[in-house]
Amino acid sequence: MAEHADDATHKPETMMEKIADKLHIGGDHSSSSSSSDSDNDERPRPSAPPAPAAPAASEVTTASFADSASAAAADAKDKMFRLFGREQPIHKVLGGGKPADVFMWRNKNISAGVLGGATAVWIIFELLGYHLLAFLCHGLIFSLGVLFLWSNASSFINKSPPQIPEVIIPEDLVLNIALSTRHEINRAFANLRQIALGRDIKKFLIVIAGLWLLSILGSCCNFLTLIYIVFVVLHTVPVLYEKYEDHIDSYGEKGWIEVKKQYAVFDAKVLSKVPRGPLKDKKN
Repeated sequence: MAEHADDATHKPETMMEKIADKLHIGGDHSSSSSSSDSDNDERPRPSAPPAPAAPAASEVTTASFADSASAAAADAKDKMFRLFGREQPIHKVLGGGKPADVFMWRNKNISAGVLGGATAVWIIFELLGYHLLAFLCHGLIFSLGVLFLWSNASSFINKSPPQIPEVIIPEDLVLNIALSTRHEINRAFANLRQIALGRDIKKFLIVIAGLWLLSILGSCCNFLTLIYIVFVVLHTVPVLYEKYEDHIDSYGEKGWIEVKKQYAVFDAKVLSKVPRGPLKDKKN
């Protein structure tokens, strides 16, 4: 009987123990889930990509300083001393267009051909002693003879006759050349008149010096050689000047300053004492 009583007392205890164990396991599970939630909350979340940084103030200042420096350099270059007071590139000073392209060697083949042709003409007339009229007559004789024989012999040799183009000088071209020449001659006469009236001594001295230099060149060589020298100068000097423009202008500025100083001294000692003509023409 005593054994049965002990078993009865142990059974409720075991049942209570099982219930307590189950409660304990559930608490552990909930605590573990809560701890896992808390762990998930404590995990670092991925941060958003950083916004692009604004340019620093020093970089903006440097860029603005570079722009202002480049603008100042461009202005200084524009205000730099240029020979003869020109304000345009040398290509436009020569008139632009195809003649300026030839003088500036924009197309080397054409420029070399023109210069070579001028050299051949100078050699024919100057070194070989050919005269212009004789050269033109001999050239026409040879050309007309060849074309005449070719035209008459084409029917015998079964070849087409030469295609001789028809050359017609347009009236507008002749009128434009005549008007331009007339304008330049009238302007030259007006300048000579102003110089002869004694109103501009500086221009008078420049013209006298230029004519004196031309007389020296004319005594050294004939007219054809002078024209050839001018032609060669036009084909060489502008190209070299365009290549070394800044260096030549700097030396030219120094020389021009020295010329102005000497002219001021000459004006104070000589020109200021020379009587000048009337400033205006007398009205009739």
